[in-house]
Amino acid sequence: MREDLAAARLRDPAARSSLEIALLYPGLHAVWAHRLWHRLWVRGFRFVARAGSQLTRWLTGIEIHPGATIGRRFFIDHGMGVVIGETAEVGDDVMLYHAVTLGGRTRDGGKRHPTLQDGVAVGAGAKILGPITIGAGTVVGANAVVTRDAGPDSVLVGIPATSRKRVAGEDTRAILTAPEYYI
Repeated sequence: MREDLAAARLRDPAARSSLEIALLYPGLHAVWAHRLWHRLWVRGFRFVARAGSQLTRWLTGIEIHPGATIGRRFFIDHGMGVVIGETAEVGDDVMLYHAVTLGGRTRDGGKRHPTLQDGVAVGAGAKILGPITIGAGTVVGANAVVTRDAGPDSVLVGIPATSRKRVAGEDTRAILTAPEYYI
């Protein structure tokens, strides 16, 4: 929990205290609840886990399937409308803004949701769809629609998303707030 609080303070310039974050950040509440529901899911208590995740969705506006695998220091800023599918895998130090979807493109069984490797940042409204991998350190711009793999340290923007390599020293926050990356 301390790591999560520190991650929120690091990534949100509006955060004033750990107490404020712990009590008032629905993204953090959704992640903490997901950890409980995920433990139940992997132990075979699937109905209880799904029911709990739906309760969390109702309370926070953030839907994380209990089957999804979430890494350490995961932060959801603002959160409303975030959807993370059952077979999604999220690495360490990942950040999502509101209305992000990590969704599927097929009704077939098996792996059907994306994998976000460590240090990925995803802008508001972005949709990352299918069993694809987004490489470590990649930034996905606001409202991008990503349906293909992306290598590490990429910048993905547009519909459909196009990729470019990040410039050395390019700040993630600067990329996510640059007007040329809004759709």
